[in-house]
Amino acid sequence: MSDEYIQSLFAERIGGEGFGKDTKVYKFEKIKRAKAEAKRTHPHVELLDFGVGEPDEMAFPLVVEALKHECAKPENRGYADNGIDELKAAVVTYMDSVFGVRGIDPDTEVIHSIGSKPALAMLPSVFINPGDVTLMTTPGYPVIATHTVWNGGRVVNLPLSEENGFLPDLDAISAADRKAAKLLYLNYPNNPTGAVATPEFFEKVVEFARANSIIVVQDAAYAALTFNNKPFSFLSTPGAKEVGIEIHSFSKAYNMTGWRLAFLVGSPKVISGFANVKDNYDSGQFVAIQKAGVYALNHPEITEKIAAKYKRRLALMVEALKECGVSAVMPGGSFYLYVKAPIRAKRSIEFKSAEEVSEFLIKEAQISTVPWDDVGHFLRFSATFAAKGNAAEIKAIDEMKDRLKGLELEF
Repeated sequence: MSDEYIQSLFAERIGGEGFGKDTKVYKFEKIKRAKAEAKRTHPHVELLDFGVGEPDEMAFPLVVEALKHECAKPENRGYADNGIDELKAAVVTYMDSVFGVRGIDPDTEVIHSIGSKPALAMLPSVFINPGDVTLMTTPGYPVIATHTVWNGGRVVNLPLSEENGFLPDLDAISAADRKAAKLLYLNYPNNPTGAVATPEFFEKVVEFARANSIIVVQDAAYAALTFNNKPFSFLSTPGAKEVGIEIHSFSKAYNMTGWRLAFLVGSPKVISGFANVKDNYDSGQFVAIQKAGVYALNHPEITEKIAAKYKRRLALMVEALKECGVSAVMPGGSFYLYVKAPIRAKRSIEFKSAEEVSEFLIKEAQISTVPWDDVGHFLRFSATFAAKGNAAEIKAIDEMKDRLKGLELEF
């Protein structure tokens, strides 16, 4: 029996009858193909991958040991539902000791999630009706925007420009969009720019949210990975807990990417609504993973060591890129460098987009980056490239510098 009838049944939100027939190739697929071609045509040349967006090392050994210990306990085998009390209590202590955020109620203001991505995907189901708006910083992580549209809502992009320190201009949002908006998505420290929000900016966000009856969703995946000052939370801002929540991930802060564990903290009303929706999506993360997460939260010095590594690598990368004519500046947080893309190479090759530059770098120099053409033309270099130890880091970055110099890039 033919299954052709299935083609007519796909939901319109993912393309309807046209699902799977789109011939457009998206940038990450182009990068994947270009990397495969570079490896095929230059099998003896190491591909320097500065495009990776996840930690290059495993979780710390004692966190792994905690998981081993807990997964052998029969009492941890069952459904976790909306999370264990030990994790909620650890979150309260963590937010206090690392960010100075006090007074969090573990019962009503904390909930875990199976990673931050599902949390961002579920939040529009809590608040977005057809016609409602999510205000979304761009460039950025698109999950909450995708699900806003899937729920019949509309996305208003807030451009992150270099001139404004990669912070959104809240004053530029139209009165109509403010009135229709229910969610404001932020992500600081920021992916891809590496920008860090200031206390003054977060104060303005709280005022803006209160004045316009908007819920703030601050994606804090990189919150503990800061380099110049003590890590800073949106919830440190007076009144922040009354207007929104913050999402923290174990992936970046603890090298626990594949473990899929995160937590939401903040407004009890938002947490309650999220818990209701979440309860209809999943049955909670494996209890043993949550208990390993408790161990991690109780040892924030792990993140301090991870941040020190990224700071060291990023500083080396900044100096190397400067020697190649790139206007690189040390980011305030995350593990990314965000630099303007060149307009020309070897005096005759001209680029119309960062995407063209990214493909060129892979093919001509076996260097992988991530292009962003949302607001200007930029390349993202990640400090999570594979290298064991300081000597290997220096070798990889020196090799990158030598290859880039040979391209005679112009900016």
